[in-house]
Amino acid sequence: MKPFQWFYSFVKKYQWRLLGGLMLTTIVAALALLTPYLSGAIVTQVIKEGHYERLGWMVALLIGATILRGLLRASFLMVYESTSQNVLYDMRDYVYRRLLQQDFAFYNKNRTGDLMSRQTGDMDAIRHFLAHTMYVTYENVLLFILALVMIFTVNVKLACCMILVLPISALAAAIQFKVVRPVFQRARERFSSLNSFAQENISGNRVVKAFAKEDYEKEKFDKENEGYMEAELAGARLSSIFIPIFEFVSNLLLVVLMLIGGIMVINGEMDIGKMVTVNGYLYMLSNPLRLAGWLVNDVRRLTASLDKIYATIVQEPEIRRPKHAVVKKHLEGCVEFRDVSYQAEDEDIIHHVSFTAEKGQTIGIIGATGAGKSTIVNLICRFYDVTSGQVLVDGIDVRDLDLYQLRDNIGMAMQDIFLFSDTIEGNIAYGNTQCSFEDVVRVAKIANADEFIRNETPDGYDTIVGERGMGLSGGQKQRISLARALLKNPSIIILDDTTSAVDLETESQIQNELEQVQKDTTVFIISHRISSIQHADKILVLEEGRIIEEGSHKQLMEKNGYYAMVCRHQYGDFNPKKKKKTAKSAGRGGKTDGKK
Repeated sequence: MKPFQWFYSFVKKYQWRLLGGLMLTTIVAALALLTPYLSGAIVTQVIKEGHYERLGWMVALLIGATILRGLLRASFLMVYESTSQNVLYDMRDYVYRRLLQQDFAFYNKNRTGDLMSRQTGDMDAIRHFLAHTMYVTYENVLLFILALVMIFTVNVKLACCMILVLPISALAAAIQFKVVRPVFQRARERFSSLNSFAQENISGNRVVKAFAKEDYEKEKFDKENEGYMEAELAGARLSSIFIPIFEFVSNLLLVVLMLIGGIMVINGEMDIGKMVTVNGYLYMLSNPLRLAGWLVNDVRRLTASLDKIYATIVQEPEIRRPKHAVVKKHLEGCVEFRDVSYQAEDEDIIHHVSFTAEKGQTIGIIGATGAGKSTIVNLICRFYDVTSGQVLVDGIDVRDLDLYQLRDNIGMAMQDIFLFSDTIEGNIAYGNTQCSFEDVVRVAKIANADEFIRNETPDGYDTIVGERGMGLSGGQKQRISLARALLKNPSIIILDDTTSAVDLETESQIQNELEQVQKDTTVFIISHRISSIQHADKILVLEEGRIIEEGSHKQLMEKNGYYAMVCRHQYGDFNPKKKKKTAKSAGRGGKTDGKK
C-alpha cells in the first residue's frame, strides 16, 4: 500500500462529510461570480443608462449574497476542521497501536525523538492539508475555471489574450512541484533529528550536569538547530524563486486587461460596464496564481510527512502473535532451553544453551558483563526469537504460545528501571490496574518498599514520581519495580539485577519475604552478587554466551571454578552462608541505598 492509499483509507470514512464541505465550497465559489456581474450591471444599467430604480434590488442582492457566502464559509470551515481532527485522531491511534506492536529490535533501530516527530509535526502537516490546503486548492481552481468561463461570455478576444500568459504559471508550478520534494523531505529529517536530540538530552539531564557538559551540549544543540534552520531556509529560498513568478503572472493579467481592454473600450468593441465585470473576475484569476506557490509547498509538506509516517508503520515486527496460538491462560512456570543460540546483527550472543527450570525453582544467573544473562530472560519473554533451538514453557515452544498470555504470566523487574510520571501506587499497580490498595501495600512490604514509601515520601503512596522515577534513589526504584512485578501474581518472576542498588540487609529481608510467597512460582535472578543467588536451586554461570558451570552453590564451590573465584573475590575468607548472621553489620558498612 502506497502512502496516499494508506492516507485515503482513513479519509474515506469521512468522505461524505468532505463531499458536503466541497458542495458548500462550490456554492460559495458560484456566489462569488455574482459580485463582478452585478458591479458591471450597475455601471452599465444604472450609471450609464440611468435605470436608477434597479439600484436598490441590485445592492440588496449584493448584500444578501455576501452574507450568505459568509455563513456558508463558516459552515464548511467547521466541516473541514472537524474532519481533519477526526482523521488525525484515527491516524494517531493507528500509528500508536502500530508502535505498541513493534518489538525490541524496532526500538533499537529507531530514536524516540524520530517516533515522536511522526506523531506531532508530521501529523500536523496532514491536519493542515485537510483543514486548509485541500479546500483552498479546490476553491481557487474552481474560481479560476468559472472566472475564465465568465470572461469568455463577456468578451472572447479579451479572454484569449489572458489565456496566453497562463502557460508561464503552469510551467513554474510543475517545476516547483518537482524540485521542492527533496527539500521538504530533508526538512522533515532535520526536524526529527532535532527532536531526538532535545528528547535525549532532556531525559539525560542528570548525566549532562554530572559531567558539567552543559556548554558542550549547547554547542551540539546549536548545530542541530542550525541544520534544521538551513533545511527550512532552503525551502524558503526555492519559494522566493517561484512565488514571484506567480505574482508576476497575476499582475500581468491586470496589464492585459488595462491595455487590451482599454483599447477595446476606446474603440467601442466593449463598454465600460463589461470592463468592470472582467476586472471583478480578474481577481478570481490572479489570486489562485498568487497562491499556487504556497499551495505547492503545502502539498509537498504533506507528501514528505506521509512518506515518513508510512515508512515507520510499514515496518513489520519480527516478533508476532502466532496465527494459531496455543491458548493457555495460566502457565505452570516450567522453563526449558534446548540447544538455544541467538544471533543479532551477525554477532553471536548466546551459543547452544540448554537447561531446565522446574515449577517453583529459583534459578540464579551470573556472569561478566556481556555474557548474555539478560538475553536469556529476554528469550523467555519472547522479546527476541531464538536463532536456533527452542525455548519451552510448560513444554510448549514460546513461539507457539499466545504472545500476550505468555507475557501476562511473567512478572519482570528489568535492569533498566522505568517508572511512569504517576503516583507510586499507580506505578506498582501498573500490571494489574484492578487490584485493591491492600494488594499494593502487600507487595510493597514483600519488596521492602512500604516503610520508605510511608516515611520518606511526602504523600506516601500518592506521591507523584518524576519521569523514569526521578526523585527516588536507585534502591527505591528497584523495590518499586520488584513490587510491580510481584503484583501480577505471575507464574514466572524475572529479577534482572533487581537488588544491586540496595544494601545487604535490605536484600536479605527481600529474599526472606520472597521465600515466603514464592511457593509454586519459578524465579530467575540475574545478579553480579553471590549473596543474591547463593540460595538458588540452580545457578547458571555464563561466559561469552555459553554456560560454563551449572549447579547449586555448594556444588559450584566444590568445582572451584569461575563461580568459586567470584565468591572469594566478593567475600574473601568469609563464608557467604554466614551472610544472614552478619547482614546487619555488613549493611552498615556498605549501604548504598538512600534518597537522592
